[in-house]
Amino acid sequence: MENEIVLTDKLQQYFGFDRFKGQQEEAIKNVLKGNNTFVLMPTGGGKSLIYQLPAMLLEGTAIVISPLIALMKNQVDTIRGMHTDDYVAHFLNSSLSKTAIQEVKSDVMNGKTKLLYVAPESLTKEENIDFLKKIKISFYAIDEAHCISEWGHDFRPEYRRIKPIVEEIGKSPIIALTATATAKVQHDIQKNLGILDAEVYKASFNRENLYYEIRPKVKPENQIIKFIKQNEGKSGIIYCLSRKKVEEIAETLKVNGIKALAYHAGMDAATRSLNQDKFLLEEVDVIVATIAFGMGIDKPDVRYVIHYDIPKSLEGYYQETGRAGRDGGEGKCITFYSYKDIQKLEKFMHGKPVAEQEIGKQLLLDTVSYAEAAVCRRIILLHYFGENYPHDNCGNCDNCLNPKEQVEAKDEIVMALDAIIEVNELYKADHIANILIGNKTAAIKSFKHYTLNCFGEGRDHDERFWNAVFRQSMVKGLINKDIENYGLLKITEKGHAFLKNPTSFMLVKNHAYEDDDSGEETAGAPSGGSSGDPQLFAMLKELTKKIAKKHNLPPYVIFQEPSLAEMSIQYPINIEELQNIQGVGQGKAKRYGDEVVKLIARYVEENEIERPEDMVVRTVANKSKMKVFIIQSIDRKMSFDDIADAKGVTVSEIITEVEAIVNSGTRLNIDYYIDDEIDEDHQEEIFDYFREAESDSITDALAELGEDEYSEDNIRLMRIKFMSDMGN
Repeated sequence: MENEIVLTDKLQQYFGFDRFKGQQEEAIKNVLKGNNTFVLMPTGGGKSLIYQLPAMLLEGTAIVISPLIALMKNQVDTIRGMHTDDYVAHFLNSSLSKTAIQEVKSDVMNGKTKLLYVAPESLTKEENIDFLKKIKISFYAIDEAHCISEWGHDFRPEYRRIKPIVEEIGKSPIIALTATATAKVQHDIQKNLGILDAEVYKASFNRENLYYEIRPKVKPENQIIKFIKQNEGKSGIIYCLSRKKVEEIAETLKVNGIKALAYHAGMDAATRSLNQDKFLLEEVDVIVATIAFGMGIDKPDVRYVIHYDIPKSLEGYYQETGRAGRDGGEGKCITFYSYKDIQKLEKFMHGKPVAEQEIGKQLLLDTVSYAEAAVCRRIILLHYFGENYPHDNCGNCDNCLNPKEQVEAKDEIVMALDAIIEVNELYKADHIANILIGNKTAAIKSFKHYTLNCFGEGRDHDERFWNAVFRQSMVKGLINKDIENYGLLKITEKGHAFLKNPTSFMLVKNHAYEDDDSGEETAGAPSGGSSGDPQLFAMLKELTKKIAKKHNLPPYVIFQEPSLAEMSIQYPINIEELQNIQGVGQGKAKRYGDEVVKLIARYVEENEIERPEDMVVRTVANKSKMKVFIIQSIDRKMSFDDIADAKGVTVSEIITEVEAIVNSGTRLNIDYYIDDEIDEDHQEEIFDYFREAESDSITDALAELGEDEYSEDNIRLMRIKFMSDMGN
């Protein structure tokens, strides 16, 4: 009892807390006894304290091996903030100068430093090994230990070298800590570190306050902006897989009036650190990041985590979503999912060693299972980490709040279990699905599996159906995946019992998460004269005619009808908003837009119109590489044929791009090319035609000017010249 009182006193003295959380106290006692310890606690569960408090109480210095410089700095600052002296905690990594390194080593040698954070790369340096041999080490703490396992979501080869180095420096107890580990990863970590004898402290993975939702990835930017505007002022993180996408999304959010910054490993350390601090200090609401952001980010009030791209593994997903609602308050976890993204991730794996590809593929399959399933998200997530969730409905995920349709599948489950037995439990789900459907894949041919009784028995259903059967049988505990040969399907005792006495099994029909190709830009402007607000559309047409008359130009040179139609839907009331309308670039908006936005603003006010502000997603003025290349080539007077060859497209496609550039208000001089293609008289004739024409229709122009004498490309080129010279 006395020991407990002392521990809580010390907790209060060093960290200002009056009680321990969960299994913290038992784990700390185990460390103080000098035993090896394995700690598996979800993000926000208080892992750090399990090595920080014993480090204060034991003789010597604790060596904390941590993978990220930003994370070390964050933790060292936190510990120093609770003590009077800075020397109590230090870090040793490549960001320090020679002088700073000397200072750290001197404090450690003098026994002042209780915690020394080291990057695994620094640990391998000869001079650091020699230095650590000279000091009294209380224990080694390996943070983010999942980095050791090839099955972990953030595998780092240098982490697998920790054990031999620790043995070279001198043995001391080891504590391994992680927030995400399946049974496979846990075993891998303990085996690699040589601590299979460690006491294991495992907290529940259930975060009741987190809401999980998977959305089909259709116009995700629009959905994200709408969501953020509905959650104004709250802190959030958006994860993307590529640096390029991070930059794009951050820009899009900024132009839509959202305080957002980017964060990825390609930025210089100073910018990264500054952006992270701005987020922590709430100068910005949203960080758009790759997974480089977030390990150990101790911000308690992140209210949402959005995955623009689905993560490569459920560990990654759990770890990243776990950064929401660490204070126990609201935490919304929204993920955009399309099967195309999974195929993209599979492509990235080509060229890697076969073993790594196998692992990556299996982790992806688990992610797909989670994304496409229709049972409670919590059940699947906790089951993945070897924990049972005792309820059928958590009331805090999309599948529980909006249940999906179910069908009776007792016979199909029996068929699937029989197939697993027929292949001697030696194959994975996708292979068995192909056998059931009757697909003669290369593997099925080479193993002669087309001779099996079950071959083609399930051809009434497709591969996705059978994968759903395997996934849901797994969740119900009828089958599991072999830990040693990860991914091979094995039938459990419960599964054998089901085969002897099959009972009703309701299978969830999957929501189609295929890409909706029609969903690209469905909310664009209506074509021709169909419009959102007919009264405003008519007024805008009238105004355009008036402006055109003043400049002695046809109205279509000022603004074309699809642009007017979009204005009557979006109601732009300033020049900046007008630039976001299809077919209206910066040049056009500035030149002719003043009267237009004044008219719309007046109309909106007089008719008390609520503008669809949250729906007006402003895109970044991002001229595609193609457009930039064309503009530069025209400046250099390259012929359209050469430009087309350079880009591997037709001249007609180049003309289409040039039309778009000119219609948006950019002025281009293509006289050099026209002079080579069309004689002067013909040029003049077409130019005069457009000066008088009612519309800019090429068909009308060909009919009027004569198809025998003029080609479509000739007329298009002259129309470009006319629009550029007269309109821009």
